[in-house]
Amino acid sequence: MAKSDIKIACENRKARHDYFIHETYEAGIELRGTEVKSLRAGKANLRDSYAEVRDGEIFIEHLHISPYEQGNIFNHEPLRRRRLLLHKREILKLFGKTREKGFTLVPLKIYFKKGRAKLELALASGKHTYDKRAALHEKSAMRDVERALKERSR
Repeated sequence: MAKSDIKIACENRKARHDYFIHETYEAGIELRGTEVKSLRAGKANLRDSYAEVRDGEIFIEHLHISPYEQGNIFNHEPLRRRRLLLHKREILKLFGKTREKGFTLVPLKIYFKKGRAKLELALASGKHTYDKRAALHEKSAMRDVERALKERSR
């Protein structure tokens, strides 16, 4: 599948800075009509959201999707709990992993694939402050190397 078939609605850029990403999963999201229209307009925020397993189902909490401007009485609650659609085997695996110390489920981005809203969910563990500093130093060093190579090729 070509990258052009995927339209990113919103992204959680801070997640890769705050967490070590171990595995990623693609999950569908159970949405209402006005939520889909707001997502297509890019009016969502993943900043403080997380996922958790409850009663054999997986839900995303604190995902903020702004109310649709033309939605009138059919509009949705912006911070409501939304069910994620995964295979039962994947849910059981994630349930076991999140019971281990330090693992959590963090959404990375919401995108549209073949017209359907999908969420990229990551099994992650938190970084310490010194890990974040090391990542910033590494990123800065890579930027300097690329700049030097670019200058040299001129």
